[in-house]
Amino acid sequence: MSAPIPTPSPSETVRGGRDSARRAGTALRRRRTLAGWTFIMPNFLGFVLLTLGPVLALFYIAFTKWSAFGSPQFTGLENFERLIGDKIFWTSFGNTLYYSAIHIPVTFVVSLSLALLLNEKMRGRAFFRSAAFFPYFTSIVAVAQVWNMLFSPEFGPVNQLLRFIGLENTPDWVASSTWAMPAVIIVGIWRDAGYFMLLFLAGLQSINPELHEAAKMDGANWLERILNVTIPGLRPTMFFVTVMLTINSFKVLDLILVMTSGGPGNSTLVLSQYIYRMGFERNDFGYASTISVVLFALCMIVTIIQFAYNRRAEK
Repeated sequence: MSAPIPTPSPSETVRGGRDSARRAGTALRRRRTLAGWTFIMPNFLGFVLLTLGPVLALFYIAFTKWSAFGSPQFTGLENFERLIGDKIFWTSFGNTLYYSAIHIPVTFVVSLSLALLLNEKMRGRAFFRSAAFFPYFTSIVAVAQVWNMLFSPEFGPVNQLLRFIGLENTPDWVASSTWAMPAVIIVGIWRDAGYFMLLFLAGLQSINPELHEAAKMDGANWLERILNVTIPGLRPTMFFVTVMLTINSFKVLDLILVMTSGGPGNSTLVLSQYIYRMGFERNDFGYASTISVVLFALCMIVTIIQFAYNRRAEK
């Protein structure tokens, strides 16, 4: 007589079902994790190899003497001590602050004003938006050459216009150590305002139009709606624009390199160009890395202050 086949109890059946569901859930999480890493890995590897790796190497090379040939020779704080007595470094540092102190607020105001204007319903709005953004993707070499001709002391249209309105002693612009930096700042504002205008336009599109309608029904005029509805709604966009403007202003290079090459003298020499000059023209990559660390620290400190201020304002 054969033995009876054991029948699992209800509790064992439930436990077996739970174990199967747990194994299936674990396998599903593994597949999702693998799929996520599959999408992330190419960008992560690019970041590690092309960004994080060079940045870490920068901090090491800053403490060495290296001409890109042979092995770097560790020199400790010698490069940083050299910075203290380097007059050209302090000139470039001051020029960077000079450029940023004017370029950041003026570009911010101009781009926000353009966004507010071109967000209104008007004929030709798409054309004017495209025209405002056009300078940003135009070749920087072409932009610099055209503006250098516009700023020509004798035959440039800018000085001709100034003489037409009655100004006799017109500036020499890029040929003058006093007016070269203002000329570069003007071109920088003209070039960057369109890009940040688009960011502000995107922020304006995200504001609920019913808020403006409610404020209008309460009797608020255009300026009151801007101050009490638009500006609070744009706070995240304004913070992002301020951070990006600050970083871009501190590391400006291409415009100055093509337009004035740091001159006349060193009147428009900024930290980014001084890094380029020491590294690629004089093969002193150790000292160039030291200046890069200073520029990195400057951007980091200002950005941290901006984040702290924005966090406090949100509270």
